[in-house]
Amino acid sequence: MTENYGVGEINLNLGELDLTSEDFWLDEVDEHIQKNLEDEVVQDALKKGTDLRTYAKEVERELLDVENASIQDYIKESGNIASLHKQIAACDTILERMEEMLNGFQGDLSSISSEIQTLQEQSVSMNIKLKNRQAVRGELSQFVDEMVIPEHMINHILDTPVTEREFLEQLHELNHKINFVKEQSFKDARSCHDVKDILEKLKIKAISKIREFLMQKIYSFRKPMSNYQVPQNAMLKFRFFNEFLMANERHVAREIRDEYLDTMSKIYYSYFKGYLGRLMKLQFEEVADKDDLMGVEDTAKKSFFSSKPALKNRSTVFTLGNRGEVLTARLEEPIIVPHAQQKSDTKFNFESLFRSLHYALMDNCCREYLFLVDFYMASGTASQDLFNAIMSKTLQTYLKTMEEHVSECYDSIAIFLSIHIVHRFRNIMHKRAVPALDRYWDTLLGIMWPRFETILHLNIQSVRDVDPQKFGHIDNRPHYITRRYAEFSAAIVGINQSFPDDRVHHLLEQLQTEVENFILKMAAEFPLRKEQLIFLINNYDMMLGVLLERTAEESKESESFKELLTARTQEFIEEVLSPHFGGMISFVKDCENTIERAGVEALRPDERRVQSIVRGFNNDWKRALELINGDVMRAFTNFKNGTQILQGALTQLIQYYHRFQKVLGQGPYKNMQIRNELINIHHVMVEVKKYKPTF
Repeated sequence: MTENYGVGEINLNLGELDLTSEDFWLDEVDEHIQKNLEDEVVQDALKKGTDLRTYAKEVERELLDVENASIQDYIKESGNIASLHKQIAACDTILERMEEMLNGFQGDLSSISSEIQTLQEQSVSMNIKLKNRQAVRGELSQFVDEMVIPEHMINHILDTPVTEREFLEQLHELNHKINFVKEQSFKDARSCHDVKDILEKLKIKAISKIREFLMQKIYSFRKPMSNYQVPQNAMLKFRFFNEFLMANERHVAREIRDEYLDTMSKIYYSYFKGYLGRLMKLQFEEVADKDDLMGVEDTAKKSFFSSKPALKNRSTVFTLGNRGEVLTARLEEPIIVPHAQQKSDTKFNFESLFRSLHYALMDNCCREYLFLVDFYMASGTASQDLFNAIMSKTLQTYLKTMEEHVSECYDSIAIFLSIHIVHRFRNIMHKRAVPALDRYWDTLLGIMWPRFETILHLNIQSVRDVDPQKFGHIDNRPHYITRRYAEFSAAIVGINQSFPDDRVHHLLEQLQTEVENFILKMAAEFPLRKEQLIFLINNYDMMLGVLLERTAEESKESESFKELLTARTQEFIEEVLSPHFGGMISFVKDCENTIERAGVEALRPDERRVQSIVRGFNNDWKRALELINGDVMRAFTNFKNGTQILQGALTQLIQYYHRFQKVLGQGPYKNMQIRNELINIHHVMVEVKKYKPTF
């Protein structure tokens, strides 16, 4: 059976070969034959030598038997098959109904989806409508709130005093509603007509109350002895009143402003005119005049009945003293009260009165300018115009008075101090952010600078015109004209250091030149060069000392006088040594010149001259030192300067003696026997130390 089955498979495999196909290929046939030959059943049949035809018939018979058996099996199972068929048909019916139900469900789901989409669209639309209605509600609510005039606003505007906080708050709210209604009226909002009349009546009432309040404050300025700063401060608390008037009734605001400007202009003019007149009466009665110049002799100005100078202390015209405190410690001290000073009969210099006048002016102008800027909300040229409307008359009075006093003033230090007071007050105002008086300061400086230059030119000319012969007897002490110059120059230089000005330096250079020429002319009156040098040194030393003492920094003037003093001192040392040691000095210089010009070989031995010098020095040098010491200490009024000159002379003497010994140690002099008589230079130095100055 197994073998037959295997033969049947062989037949089947062979049956797959389609020999009639047009696509038959020999290669494919060979491939199929090869595969079938490799089959185990075929190989087994071939090994047994079975006849394939017989084997094929057996296979066919077996297949027929199997087919018949299968048919019988089907016949036996026909009932089951019919039942199965009915079941399958019933399942098909059920599945068909389920398909219909699912299709219905699918249709229902599609409908639900479209309904959900519709609901979503409706939700979005309703959300947009809600937002729009909320926005409209907010705008409309705000519009209604701003348009409606509450009853408490009406009550406060009508009945509450303007100084109460509630009135000010409701005034702000009223101003806002007025502006809002104006804005909406341009948009043709009909609701504006409902509130326009009420707002207008409230505005008129508020303006009336504000005008009455501000006018009362302005009128209170006019009361005698009133402190106008108090009502000014009260007005600043209600600066919004002016803003409200400017926004709603400009002609009322202008009326109040003009009234304020006119009132304050009269108040300031009256106050400062009276203060100016009373204060200038406190100036010293004895003031400098055209004869109080640097080059004028002390005896030139006499009173008719007395030989004493009419000016008690003319030196104050050229000396700063404590007058400089007006620029430092006393710059911002309280102003001078005229009636209090008149009771004590106190008098002042011009610069003190000038400081008090302008400190009062500066302080009041700063306060007034800041008030105008704050209350009237002005800036730039507008604030300056308001300020000028108030202060111009007062400033003109000040300028006229200052011009009158300055034109008659011959006290250059007072004017120069006043110039620097102006510089300092201008800086103070700039720190307070108040430029209101800049033009006034410039005008004032334009009055004082020419006068200061004129007075200095008069002093320069007076020094230039001095005739030394008019002084009669002249001693070698510092001259009073040079002392005046020293004090004056130190004062001007010291003041000028804070705000340097080239015009001052130029004027002082001219004055210094004339003073130097004057000193030389005065020195020329002495017959001896030694006396001339003493006079020059005393004057140079005095001027240098005053300049260094009174100025914080070393000036050009002090440097110049230091050079002159050094040169004249050196010349004086030569003069004071020459009578006692002139032979040795001339010998040393001659020999050094010869050595420098032609060498040591050019020296010619002069033993007699050397012997005379050495023996004369040995015999007289100690006595000469004593004479020089007495001569120097008597000649100079400044002990410190005298001792320094003495020390310089002795040092110069030691140097000459050392150079003398050096010359004798060279050339033809080194073998002279007289060298053995030379005093050791150390002995000379020990003796010189006895005259060393002690301070």
